[in-house]
Amino acid sequence: QVQLVESGGGLVQAGGSLRLSCAASLNIFSFNVMGWYRQAPGKEREMVAQIASVGSTDYADSVKGRFIVYRDGTKNTMYLQMNNLKPEDTAVYYCNAKYSYNPGDSWGQGTQVTVSS
Repeated sequence: QVQLVESGGGLVQAGGSLRLSCAASLNIFSFNVMGWYRQAPGKEREMVAQIASVGSTDYADSVKGRFIVYRDGTKNTMYLQMNNLKPEDTAVYYCNAKYSYNPGDSWGQGTQVTVSS
């Protein structure tokens, strides 16, 4: 069973920055895709950013130019650098990994990000 542990959330003012971390219990290069998702109160969970095993990245339109997803294989950790944060970025952020072996998909416990105006 793959375990993912997020950290780095918190309270920040609009325009500020935060960096989220997702530490995996296995070699992150064994995953097909790792990604960050978020869920705000009353809204559905949405993909924020993801990075494929080959290193290609994808972002939600709402965070392009502000967020950067990257990874460190030596630490089996994926990061989300969030800059120029806006109140609408307030949500619980979840780490996800997709892989070819059972069960195929794992989630972290989530970390709260709150951006004040």
